[in-house]
Amino acid sequence: MTQTLEATILAVFTGKARDRWEGKAPSAIAKEAATGPLWLSATGLAGDEQADRAVHGGPEKALHHYAADHMSAWASTFPDSAEFFRPGCFGENIASLGLTETTLCLGDVLELDGATVQICQGRQPCWKLNLHTGQPAMAPSFQKTGRTGWYYRVLAEGSVAAGGRIRLIDRPHGDWPLARLIAARFDPRLDPAVAAELAGLPVLAESWRTAFARKVDPAYTENTDRRLKG
Repeated sequence: MTQTLEATILAVFTGKARDRWEGKAPSAIAKEAATGPLWLSATGLAGDEQADRAVHGGPEKALHHYAADHMSAWASTFPDSAEFFRPGCFGENIASLGLTETTLCLGDVLELDGATVQICQGRQPCWKLNLHTGQPAMAPSFQKTGRTGWYYRVLAEGSVAAGGRIRLIDRPHGDWPLARLIAARFDPRLDPAVAAELAGLPVLAESWRTAFARKVDPAYTENTDRRLKG
């Protein structure tokens, strides 16, 4: 039986790619709240852009959801920037309360207002978070805490707006809460058997399955410095 799990969309955010930092690639991490419904297609929200399509966007990163529940914790961690931590501040598309990495699982299928989506991976934080927030430790802190948010693939396109309902309608992998999945993704000493299990889950985004396939080799070492520090 599927667990009853419901929430309301606090806000929907989109952004345009633009130059933000001298000598760095453009970014669309700065997003603004939509004032009305937006169409969610298989590749994302109408009007939303991704500057680097090699690592952002596409069918398995169509929509990024972040738990507004975490904002108070970030404000406590970085008190000098407490006012910064508001829904939308991390470049997410969807903000809500009551749904987090501990309450949701890999593969969860959700009704998202007029669309249907499926959780297929967590977020791998990068150096742009550091520059965008003004906190050099932001991306490493995202990774360490596991408060990364998650990405959806779109199963059925539809209209999405603030105030819309979010409802869990199927949970095929209740043994893989997002918190556990995200911790595994960033664990440098992950049990090879666990890595093999995750590499074989078709519901997981291809890039994450590839990453876990590499982790099956106990000798494999992943260097995250370039992603986290730029």
